[in-house]
Amino acid sequence: MFTGIIEEIGYIEDINVTRGSGNLAVRGELVCQDCHLGDSIAVNGVCLTVTDISASSLRFDVSAETLERSTLGLLQRQEPVNLERAMAANGRFGGHFVSGHIDGIGTIVARKPDANATIFTVTASPDLIRYVVEKGSIAIDGISLTIANCNSTSFTLSIIPH
Repeated sequence: MFTGIIEEIGYIEDINVTRGSGNLAVRGELVCQDCHLGDSIAVNGVCLTVTDISASSLRFDVSAETLERSTLGLLQRQEPVNLERAMAANGRFGGHFVSGHIDGIGTIVARKPDANATIFTVTASPDLIRYVVEKGSIAIDGISLTIANCNSTSFTLSIIPH
């Protein structure tokens, strides 16, 4: 379980996608600290299991289902990714409950700067949009967000710099 509060911006070191599955390596100093094989790390909001660890990077296997439902398979080397370690049961909880199980992909159709934030409008398929509720929570690329407005085809949300 995650909170949707991004701990670190990491970078794709390596990505291999073949027919039906793949694996990727992500460089991230903070998430590597006290990390063990089998730990769960959210990479752009997708819960992945650590399969290999080096001093400053982690490797993950990615299933066909995950590649189909997320944008992980579209990533390229050196691209930034949002990283978060699984929340500790005795730690602070600052966002929303984020499972890391991805339901699907939306499309950003508008981006408008606001005073101290950026307002995004996102469209999604009817299968997904029916679960979007005004003032409800959603995680996009792992960021815990609150829905500002929604209708039958799109929703808006605000992202602050921090």
